[in-house]
Amino acid sequence: MSQEANIDDVQEPIISAPPEVRQIIERVWKLEKGRLDKKSNSHINEEILGIVKEEVR
Repeated sequence: MSQEANIDDVQEPIISAPPEVRQIIERVWKLEKGRLDKKSNSHINEEILGIVKEEVR
């Protein structure tokens, strides 16, 4: 299996998700990316929960 096929397999659930779910995924991804950039080891469960709650409203 090629690397391109693997990437497509990983991205398929995101691409086929409803817009509301994609928005949650994108916001959580940006949050985690920011934490990795800062090398932060703090817990983000509350922040993720807040994102999901905001999007569900």
